[in-house]
Amino acid sequence: MAKDKSSFEENIDKAKEILEKLMDPEISMSEGIKHYKDGLKELQLATKKLEDAKLEYQELNTTDD
Repeated sequence: MAKDKSSFEENIDKAKEILEKLMDPEISMSEGIKHYKDGLKELQLATKKLEDAKLEYQELNTTDD
């Protein structure tokens, strides 16, 4: 899998855009499923970045003691 270069904020913004598309009552089921999968991917990437930042923060705090 290629390394993701987007930022946490970009992943969240993309997920929000996808959510807007999913709220369209005219969306087909196949489009909805595709957008849903894409949204989950963006949220998973954002969650991973948040977890990594939390670990880095904890490491910095423990080494400063």
